[in-house]
Amino acid sequence: MYINLNYCVKIMRKISDDIYYIGVDDHVTDLFEDLYPVPSGISYNSYVIMDGKIAVMDTVCGACGADFEKIWLENLSEVLKGDSPDYIIVSHMEPDHSSALEAFMEAYPSCVVVGNKLTFNMIGSYYQGLEYEKFEVKDGDVLELGRHSLKFVFAPMVHWPEVMMSYDSFSKTLFSADAFGKFGALDTTDPEDWEDEARRYYIGIVGKFGENVLNLLYKLSSYSVNTICSLHGPVLKDNIGYYIEKYMLWAKCMPEREGVFIGFASVYGHTKAAAEYLSEKLSERGVECELHDLSREHWSLSEARAFALSKTVICCPTYAGGIFPPVSEFLDAIVERNFQGRTVGIIENGSWAPAAGRAIKEKLSGSTNIRFTTTSVTLRPALSAAAKIAITALADELKEGM
Repeated sequence: MYINLNYCVKIMRKISDDIYYIGVDDHVTDLFEDLYPVPSGISYNSYVIMDGKIAVMDTVCGACGADFEKIWLENLSEVLKGDSPDYIIVSHMEPDHSSALEAFMEAYPSCVVVGNKLTFNMIGSYYQGLEYEKFEVKDGDVLELGRHSLKFVFAPMVHWPEVMMSYDSFSKTLFSADAFGKFGALDTTDPEDWEDEARRYYIGIVGKFGENVLNLLYKLSSYSVNTICSLHGPVLKDNIGYYIEKYMLWAKCMPEREGVFIGFASVYGHTKAAAEYLSEKLSERGVECELHDLSREHWSLSEARAFALSKTVICCPTYAGGIFPPVSEFLDAIVERNFQGRTVGIIENGSWAPAAGRAIKEKLSGSTNIRFTTTSVTLRPALSAAAKIAITALADELKEGM
């Protein structure tokens, strides 16, 4: 495969007088972690602090089938202008951020690797035989670079156990590891368009560990932060409170606004017609709603929208005596990521023995504080006049309290 590296991945720019971005963009990978579609690509972010001591903040993906580590090392060399880095900080050992470590140490063998105990255990597992000098830090330790000093803030299970952040008190910059990151390469996405792909990234990858994120946010509340440098997505500089507030809501699994998520799958179009009819009735009542085809939309996109809104309706055919597979996959995804505190309505379909509704309730029994609507709808199988009356009643009930 021919890859236009100059177009796809080469990025270098100043963040402040002496902090540089040297990451790369990936337009080669179609599924991030071989799971999440990334049609707009993804960035692997790395930074350099030029001071009395020079610190490199993480590497990039050296295992993605492209010469990303080569371009990254060229970016680094342009910033260094013949100098050598003193430290490389390993915030997160996932290979999309650490797998260029071997190439880096080959280029700069005297550089000291900074990490915690778990970091170095993982380096030994991933990069066996790698020789380096290590500097092990504990939570709250400080590394002096000159004007800049890095305080290490451990963030276990956000989203791996070894994760740590670095706070530079001089520039008030938080190097936040994967937190506050998003899907999307930097050269093809609007840096202002953060929310949707950041939500999908958070819910999909970090959402299971909301309590850990809350603990981290409380820990960071005493820090004055002007800039957030994540390992994916744009550098965040303006309105930091907005990003913190979003993360607080997501960590608590709270809806961001009133509205109804309508997720449907339809074998022959009848269930889709019911979902569309509900959407029409909600719109007539001034209720925001979103229609999502769970058979055709990746579950990571659907679940992120379901978490954003206050109410959910699942429209599902009975299939093999239970839930239609794409709907089951969606429900598994939201339950695993602590879907809670929502009102849920169900429209089931079954030609002779409707069973999807009961099975959906059983699947959601593992979620906390789910309130099912008193109005339920069963199709047999077409959208009949009686079903329309029931759907209209469901729309009225969903509107209550909004």
